[in-house]
Amino acid sequence: MRRSWLSAAAAVALLAAAWAALDPAHGGAATFLAAVAVIAAAVAWAERDPGSAHDLTLVATVAGVAAAGRVLFAPVPGVQPVTVIVAAAGAALGPRRGFAVGALAAIVSNMFLGQGPHTPWQMLAWGGCGAAAGLLRRFLERRFIFATFTLLLGFAYGTLTDLWHWYTFWPHTSAALTVVLGAGFAFNAAHAIGNLVLGLVAGPELRRVLTRHERRRHAEVVWA
Repeated sequence: MRRSWLSAAAAVALLAAAWAALDPAHGGAATFLAAVAVIAAAVAWAERDPGSAHDLTLVATVAGVAAAGRVLFAPVPGVQPVTVIVAAAGAALGPRRGFAVGALAAIVSNMFLGQGPHTPWQMLAWGGCGAAAGLLRRFLERRFIFATFTLLLGFAYGTLTDLWHWYTFWPHTSAALTVVLGAGFAFNAAHAIGNLVLGLVAGPELRRVLTRHERRRHAEVVWA
């Protein structure tokens, strides 16, 4: 029943976003409603695989660590460990829990760094990082490949948030888009390079720790 309500809410919000997008003056409302629509649909998708209390605890713990890392690295523009941790979670725990870790890490860290209309898009961006890592988990076992993947995620995350910023606050012109993307490039590059370094140093280790917890959850005791 809950999934039905969430799916209905996603459809209604998406239609409202499409209506608002017809008028550029409603760009902010359109992007906010579209984000709500996608988040609701993603939650409905995640609930197709009901989790145990252990799953919820693990997701909350990993998201909390990622959020704490983001707050700790806040003085360094663009550099933070969230993307690497979320990608490791997705690769170890699967796309649904990877998405949950990313979305939860965004909203929890913004409780300290500031909530706003950007929060749904950060939830989507980091949730998408976790889901993508989960879908490609078989190809991310080598250290260098995983680190390179997180570098690409850094640019993808930054591009999505830059597009939201342009569509919401700037004229819908190619010149304005160029200005926004150019202004954000340094931050996106710092994010991506930070991901590469963190991914090379600790990415596989994070994944192994989470994979060990996942295997332990599925382990069965057989009495002889």
